[in-house]
Amino acid sequence: MSFEEVADKVERIRREKRVKDSRLFEVVEEVFDYPTLMALYKLINDGVIGVMHGAVAAGKEARIYWAETPKGEDIAVKIFLVQAAEFRRGRLVYIEGDPRFKRVRRGLRGLIELWCSKEFRNLRRAYEAGVRVPRPYARRGNVLVMEFVGDPDVRGRPAPLLREVELDDPEVAFETLKGYIRRLYLEAKLVHADLSEYNVMVRGSELVLIDFGSAVDVSHPMASEFLRRDIRNIYAYFRRLGVDVGDPDEFYRELTASEL
Repeated sequence: MSFEEVADKVERIRREKRVKDSRLFEVVEEVFDYPTLMALYKLINDGVIGVMHGAVAAGKEARIYWAETPKGEDIAVKIFLVQAAEFRRGRLVYIEGDPRFKRVRRGLRGLIELWCSKEFRNLRRAYEAGVRVPRPYARRGNVLVMEFVGDPDVRGRPAPLLREVELDDPEVAFETLKGYIRRLYLEAKLVHADLSEYNVMVRGSELVLIDFGSAVDVSHPMASEFLRRDIRNIYAYFRRLGVDVGDPDEFYRELTASEL
C-alpha cells in the first residue's frame, strides 16, 4: 500500500469517526504508516492527543513530536520507526532475562511495539518511585505519549541535554544524579542501562532522566553489569567537569549492599 493510499484510507476513517480537528496533523511524514496512524487515532479518540506539531528530535529508531492535549497542554509523542531494520541488533539483551517480558515476538514490528511498551512501563515505575522522568501518559502500538520536557523560554522546543549546557553547580548536579540512580535501583527496582550525559535533560535547575527503553528489572541477569556501567559513565562525565567524584565502584558496592 502506497503512502497516498494510506493517507486516503485514514482520511476516510477520520471522517467516519468524526475526528473534527483538521489541525491534528500539521506535519504528516512517512513514519506514519497505516498501523501507526491507527494507533494515533486511537489516542485521539481516547482524548490523549489533540494536535500534532512537527518533530523536535529524530534518531535512527524513533522520532519525538511536540503535541498538545485537547486542552492545549504540551505533550511529547514518541514514535518508534517500524522500518528501522537495525533496531533488532543489540536490543534483545535488554529484553530477554527480564521477568516482565517472557514472550518475545521475533517479528520486527512486534519487537518494536514491545520496546515501546517496555519504555512506557519503565517510565511509570520510575515516576511512581519519585525519580524525575517524563511522566508517561499512554501507549498504543509503537506510539508513546509522555510529558514534554520543554525549554522554559521557548514553547515547543525541548530542554537541552546535559552535554549541551554549562552547569551552574556541577557538584549539586552530580549528587542529584547519584540520588536518581539510588532511588531507581532501590525503590523502582530498575537499572537505566544506558545512562550518560546524552540521556539527561536540563530544564532550568531540574535534571530529567530520559530514554528508558533499555532499562531492566534488577533481577535481570545483566542488571549488575548495567548498573556498574551507568555509575561509571556519570562519574566519568563529572570528573571531566572537575568534580571530585571519588570511586564509582564504592558507590556501586553501597547500592548493591543496600539491596541485601
